[in-house]
Amino acid sequence: MTQGQSESMSEKSPVILVVDDNQQNLELIQAYLEDLDCETQAAHDGVEALEAVAESKPDLLLLDVMMPKMSGFEVCRRLKNNAETEDIPIIMVTALNEFGDIERGIDSGADDFVSKPVNRLELLTRVRTMLKLKHLSDTLQRTVAYLSEIEKHAHTTASRPGETA
Repeated sequence: MTQGQSESMSEKSPVILVVDDNQQNLELIQAYLEDLDCETQAAHDGVEALEAVAESKPDLLLLDVMMPKMSGFEVCRRLKNNAETEDIPIIMVTALNEFGDIERGIDSGADDFVSKPVNRLELLTRVRTMLKLKHLSDTLQRTVAYLSEIEKHAHTTASRPGETA
């Protein structure tokens, strides 16, 4: 990875998929996120959410729990059980506040929770934290892959008799 590649990767604005069947909630959350340097996408139910993730793997999901067609719990479970999407952080946005609901969210793979009605400062703080963790995780994965390639190249070069590195 060259320095130019590294810089262009870090300059890309993160993409946040906001999933809520209530249009007002969707617009409110998107308005709150305007304070961040990010791109937002919207989905209105669980099925749309899975399609959107498959199409343009976002950096973070803000996922309503109670939705028609497919609950946020089920969306979360499916994404966390898929090797291609398991690393996408998911913040559940929910009016549910019973301990059993939180436990069910954790069991489905949620990384964090925000309660409705959404507090702007709380939402932005949690989103910033999740995006920072995602960025660090992505950077670590790229670094490990890069070091693995270097090591593989070094072993290939070292195993050729009579050649110098």
